[in-house]
Amino acid sequence: MQQFEDLKALIATTEVDVQKFNKGNKAAGVRVRKAMLSVKKVAQSVREGVLEAKEA
Repeated sequence: MQQFEDLKALIATTEVDVQKFNKGNKAAGVRVRKAMLSVKKVAQSVREGVLEAKEA
């Protein structure tokens, strides 16, 4: 399932910004929040794909 792979990649690329934010970098926090919105959208896509596969 490609959407799940996209989700994993998105989270992996965000990890660096999370670490920077934990060290006090406020700009990294903005990037993390933006990335989390993308995670939400991709996660919804994964949910829809699983539901479609289940119903098929």
